[in-house]
Amino acid sequence: MMARALSADPPTLDRVSSPAYARPVPPRARRAAARGGSPFDPQETPLARTRRARRMARELALIHPDAHCELDFTNAFELLVATVLSAQTTDKTVNRVTPALFGKYPDARALAGADRAELEEILKPTGFFRAKANSVLGLARALLERFDGEVPGRMEDLVTLPGVGRKTANVVLGNAFDVPGLTVDTHFGRLVRRFGWTAEEDPVKVEAEVAELIPKRDWTMFSHRVIFHGRRVCHAKKAACGACGLARWCPSYGIGPTDPEVATKLVKTPAASDTE
Repeated sequence: MMARALSADPPTLDRVSSPAYARPVPPRARRAAARGGSPFDPQETPLARTRRARRMARELALIHPDAHCELDFTNAFELLVATVLSAQTTDKTVNRVTPALFGKYPDARALAGADRAELEEILKPTGFFRAKANSVLGLARALLERFDGEVPGRMEDLVTLPGVGRKTANVVLGNAFDVPGLTVDTHFGRLVRRFGWTAEEDPVKVEAEVAELIPKRDWTMFSHRVIFHGRRVCHAKKAACGACGLARWCPSYGIGPTDPEVATKLVKTPAASDTE
């Protein structure tokens, strides 16, 4: 039985509320970010970018020691279905729905034979429930027909399933099979572009470029930490720059409030951040 690991102690923000800014003069990329341009600096050497990325990754591990998959699951089937359901809604909403869903349909065979009206009623809180009912019914039937009801543990098999792309496949592989993967969701893509690690917008290209910077063994946990940072600190509309422990190495420092007191008020607690 697999389940997400929760930290014994509640996370703290001591690593992000009092960062030390070693070099206040912005580099070229930081000035570009301040003007609304891409913070990616083509003049930064691949070696320098890799060293900077790995230093930031180590800092993220200190900032977010509680990082984990925020979808509740006990096996690969539950995680696969929950990840598909998480589209256009929050992990918290999915977690409220899945106990009833998996209580009634615990495996692919049961879900494939579900009564559509009953299934839609369970999924209604997640939004787009008719489309999601179609997705999970098709997914369950494909698992039953092609993989004997079991979730495959290979990327090349997972992405052939209806509604499953590389992002979903990496979530399942990394968290249910311990196969390292980079989960390029909206938070992840936004942050690595702000970090100046890539200028790409396409998730597959983002994944490939970040894979060159971060050791493979770290991909899954690194993904969780980046997503946590995006939910708690580096928000889409107003980044908490003055309360960010990555400020020293981030070319986008300054796109949000830099005053520590103001910025700290923008940092979301774990309870609030997992609603995004």
